[in-house]
Amino acid sequence: MSPLILLFSLFLALAFAGSGIQRPTPNLCADGGSHKRQKRHWIWNQMHIREEIDSPLPHHVGKVGSNLSAKYIIEGEYANTIFKVEESSGDVYAFERLDREKKAEYELTAHIIDRTNNKSLEDPSIFIIKVYDINDNSPVFVQKVFNGSVPEMSPVGTSVTKVTAVDADDPTVSGHATVKYQITKGRENFTIDNAGVIYTKEPNLDRETKSTYEVVVEAKDGLGFFGESSTATVIITLSDINDNFPVFKHPSFHFKVPENISVGGEVGRVKVEDIDEPQHRNTRYSFIQGEFRDTFDIEANPYTNEGIIRPKKPLDFETVAEYRFSIEATDPTVNLRHFKPGNPRSISTVTIQVTDVDEPPVFTKLPYEFKVRENHAEVKTLGSVHAEDPDAAKRKIRYMLRRASPNGDYIRVSNTGVIQLPKPLDREFSSSYNITVAAVEILEDDRLSDRESHAHVHVIVDDVNDNAPELVSPEEPRVCENAAPGKVIIRISAVDRDETSPRGFFRFFLDTEDSNFSLVENYDNTANITVKYGQFNRELAKFHYLPVLISDNGDPDLTSTSTLVISVCKCNERGDFTFCEERAKQVGVSIQALVAIFVCIFTIIVIVLLILLRKRHKKDLSGLGRNVAEIHEQLVTYDEEGGGEMDTTSYDVSVLNSVRKNGLKAEAAPCPYAQVQKPAGSTAPGAGGMEMMIEVKKDEADNDRDLLPYDTLHIYGYEGAESIAESLSSLGSGSSDSDIDYDFLNDWGPRFKMLAELYGSEPSQEFVY
Repeated sequence: MSPLILLFSLFLALAFAGSGIQRPTPNLCADGGSHKRQKRHWIWNQMHIREEIDSPLPHHVGKVGSNLSAKYIIEGEYANTIFKVEESSGDVYAFERLDREKKAEYELTAHIIDRTNNKSLEDPSIFIIKVYDINDNSPVFVQKVFNGSVPEMSPVGTSVTKVTAVDADDPTVSGHATVKYQITKGRENFTIDNAGVIYTKEPNLDRETKSTYEVVVEAKDGLGFFGESSTATVIITLSDINDNFPVFKHPSFHFKVPENISVGGEVGRVKVEDIDEPQHRNTRYSFIQGEFRDTFDIEANPYTNEGIIRPKKPLDFETVAEYRFSIEATDPTVNLRHFKPGNPRSISTVTIQVTDVDEPPVFTKLPYEFKVRENHAEVKTLGSVHAEDPDAAKRKIRYMLRRASPNGDYIRVSNTGVIQLPKPLDREFSSSYNITVAAVEILEDDRLSDRESHAHVHVIVDDVNDNAPELVSPEEPRVCENAAPGKVIIRISAVDRDETSPRGFFRFFLDTEDSNFSLVENYDNTANITVKYGQFNRELAKFHYLPVLISDNGDPDLTSTSTLVISVCKCNERGDFTFCEERAKQVGVSIQALVAIFVCIFTIIVIVLLILLRKRHKKDLSGLGRNVAEIHEQLVTYDEEGGGEMDTTSYDVSVLNSVRKNGLKAEAAPCPYAQVQKPAGSTAPGAGGMEMMIEVKKDEADNDRDLLPYDTLHIYGYEGAESIAESLSSLGSGSSDSDIDYDFLNDWGPRFKMLAELYGSEPSQEFVY
């Protein structure tokens, strides 16, 4: 069949080539003597070539030509590479085997050139070379693995998925791109049509039996020369439907629960098995046998599909110690069209054993409410609360107050549960009182149990008319000095801390009628103060004090008196206030402020006294801390130079102090300083006068008992010549035995004149000390 088609195609090409030859048309001139340029025309062959030609290269494609002898040239992307033209004849050849699946047509440009001068004889012409297709490609799947899904238990012929294979041959040629599909693996459950759609072949594909199928599909080109094909794998998954009922995992369940479990708490869980996927598990639990439906409830957990058993009311071991009943599990959403044989219901037995626990006491009445009149001194007890031990032991109960609102010692609770009033209650302080009473069991060893229960007690205080009404004035009243009679000065009202009397409103009236004011009641718990006569005199009184009486119409009737201070002001013609006297306000200090001030003053005084005592104490310590050696050192430490080391042996100051205090003659005491013996028979010049002065001063110091022994003997300029260290002073340098000649000091100038006079020559007379 294919060779016939190929021959038919070649025949058509030859026919088109013959019909496409354009004959030259003679161009005759009217004047035969003049030479006219003859018009040239292109001569074309039909440009077609078959792909994958097996004959040796090159392959003839076609011919370009003209009615003139010229040189032919082609240009384009593939010119002179794949395609070349014979310059003289215009024949076009292909120098490579062409593949239509790579490129189906080629566009080239032809030129005709004069061989003598290489000039174009005609305009360039574009021509196209088309490649004829042959069926040389097998179909290929667009992907190697396909996925599909179909609900389980679907009827025969249900579409699953579609596969696609592509043939690269020309689809416009009949039979070249036709693809045929067939299943090579899995054909017992699925089938496929020529469009690549896969359908179910069996009606009872069960996901719970097998959830995934692997199908192999082959795509083949039936008209191809080579008969090649390709394959692809299709993974088909069965999606779940709700076609299975739940089944209990155990025929019976047993639970233990304490009797004090809270209502709604979890007793236990029963488990079922549903082989469907979780989104299709809708188990419903129900009671089918037993008389305890009003005691327990069972609900399904949406996530685990378990049945949770919860108590609907309190359990009591002393009343019922064990519960036994049967429950049923089913799924109302199961698709009955795909219902599998078997029992749609699953039944199991549940046993709940209640264990005994030490329960707290139980109050017999909740809540408790008592009423009492305020300020009722005779009422000491309001009532009592009562609780019982629910266990078989029936222990005694002790009662205690846990919380109170308002907080304070207003209400007490005895050990036996009696509600007591230590003092009368005031409704104006609080209209109601709330307390929490705890009941605790007393154990055998008189200890209190750690388990307790609570009861709320509400005490309502009934009102007694024990507070007089109080005046309420929104602002300080003012009146013009030229106010007309009947002018309303201010509207007053009253408040009462007691409850409003059911007999009516407050009553207002003035304490005296001898005033320039009158009171008009409005009968809505307010009254107006008006001007009675008018024409106030500011010179006589700038302020008027008006007593107002208010009655509350209670039982008993209580009345209070309040004073309104009315200012008389200057006003303009329109009645606007222009000037009013400011009433001196009473400034008072509260008791709390006075106490704080006194505490601050007392604290300051104490701090000052402590500072003074501390300073005095430091002074005493500094005086007592000085020892005798320190006093002696202070006496001998001064800026004047003394008589050398020998002068410190004259006497000991400590001995003088002891003699003065005791009135005794001082005894010889060892001197704390090293004594240096003077050489015998050596006396300094003038020593006789100094010795006499020292003796006189010493006698004065010994006989003077009114002064401290101050060492005035050391205040002199004589050093003493008998010190081993000798004198360092320059006072006796004028009579020095030194061999140094100090006459050179006269040559040093006026600055050293004094030194030259002292050391340069012997003094004319002795210095007198």
